[in-house]
Amino acid sequence: MTVSEATTVPALLAEMAALGDHPAIVDGDVVIGYAELQDRVRSVARAYLAQGIEPGDRIGLWAPNRHEFILAMLGAQLVGIAVVPLNTRFTGHEAAEILARSRATGLVVADGFLGKPYSSLLRSAAAERAGDGPIFPGLPHLHTAVTIDGAGGDGLLSWSDFLAAGSAVADDRVTAAAEAVTPHDIMDVLFTSGTTGIPKGVLSAHRQTLSVARAWGLGARLTPDDRYAVVNPFFHGFGYKAGMITSLLAGTTIYPLAVFDADQLLELVQSERISVLPGVPTIFTSLLDHPRLREYDLSSLRFAIAGATAAPATLFHDMVNTLGFETVAQAYGLTECVVATLSRPGESLEHTAQTTGPAVDGVEIRVVDEDGQDAGLDTDGEILLRGPNVMLGYFEDQAATDAVLDADGWFHTGDVGRLDEHGCLKITDRLKDMFIVGGFNVYPAEVENALRKHPAVNESAVIGVDDHRLGTVGRAYVLLLHNATPRPDAADLEAFCRTHLANFKVPREFVFVEDFPRNATGKILKSELRSHV
Repeated sequence: MTVSEATTVPALLAEMAALGDHPAIVDGDVVIGYAELQDRVRSVARAYLAQGIEPGDRIGLWAPNRHEFILAMLGAQLVGIAVVPLNTRFTGHEAAEILARSRATGLVVADGFLGKPYSSLLRSAAAERAGDGPIFPGLPHLHTAVTIDGAGGDGLLSWSDFLAAGSAVADDRVTAAAEAVTPHDIMDVLFTSGTTGIPKGVLSAHRQTLSVARAWGLGARLTPDDRYAVVNPFFHGFGYKAGMITSLLAGTTIYPLAVFDADQLLELVQSERISVLPGVPTIFTSLLDHPRLREYDLSSLRFAIAGATAAPATLFHDMVNTLGFETVAQAYGLTECVVATLSRPGESLEHTAQTTGPAVDGVEIRVVDEDGQDAGLDTDGEILLRGPNVMLGYFEDQAATDAVLDADGWFHTGDVGRLDEHGCLKITDRLKDMFIVGGFNVYPAEVENALRKHPAVNESAVIGVDDHRLGTVGRAYVLLLHNATPRPDAADLEAFCRTHLANFKVPREFVFVEDFPRNATGKILKSELRSHV
């Protein structure tokens, strides 16, 4: 079987329903086959229509990875309703801002996830906004809210009552709405993290989201025989498009994980024979550092991508030689183009560790200097992307769109990288993360990769701090392996760095930490580290 060529969610679900009872989702004791998935998604779509949420509307989805998230998302998209996923770490104010800006008419929430009363937090934050609202003050467009946990109340419908109310909608109305969905209709609005300013809503149509997912699925060689543990959050492009959607395109079985817990993940791999396990490098370093790793049977592991942030070079060897993956790849993408590059099939481990691979089908890449001219091979510059998988633009923000999409259709990523003679891209750093020491550019990722080679270092994060003589110098925050013996001190790490890096790249300060501030995908929040400088 090949990955589906469907260009809309309705077409995808109809095609994959032919797989019958083959499991689409396994969420604990809940097993949903592909034919049943289509039926259950239609029931959710019917429930949206019953509440007056119409094609062309937007709904917020504030929940962790679980089967109801998948049903809630696909149910909306089946009938042309766009989905606005919300980060489960959002405060009430952050959620209120995005729901207000997107003018979402509905909200599905996992009230109480990790002990957070999301609806109460939202109500308190929204009350600070001007105006009334049918459910939450300050959110006049939001007329329907559903909780997938509990009995509802205080303006919220329970999940079961929400679905039951859908019985009032005729089946042919769902069919007509699904048949009206086109590849060019908006499928999702993913708001950027906002770590560098106000979050921007990235617009993607059905054709784009399914296309980037297809590129990932082909690169991973997904089949219905695969079992995909999705640790990356569904509200993020990595877990959503390169996780949920790519699995559905290939008939793969999805195992959603609401939270990352090394013990539970190792147990799941062993008991369910998980074959596909992508994630940020933190996930794999945590597994490698697990004190009882060798007690688990991980022989089913086939494919992994360590993505979403710069991966230490030694990690790929450890993932193959210790965790036992058959294939480890890299990929590069952003919310604005979730899958832009992917390692070539049969790539050597050494080259995989150094590059994120060439552009996927349909995507063009340029690396340009400060004057906008091509930088040439093995020369750092800003990465530009072009192609049908690149976003349509930012939601109702033409100025921000024009700032990154030029007249020739090139998307200016703000990332620094270089292309090698094979057309493979190496990510150097973010432009905003680069700092200058005595007139020389320092890219933190290079320093972090050097530190990862130290046998006692698990992770590090390097930032620039002010210096009266050099303008800026490096400060390295370092997380050691739990069983590191001996445990190095700052002088040891400085001496180690001097053997691997030019003098101006060596951090002037080393700070040892127990963990880092992270976003929900596991990426270290350097903005928070900088805020304490």
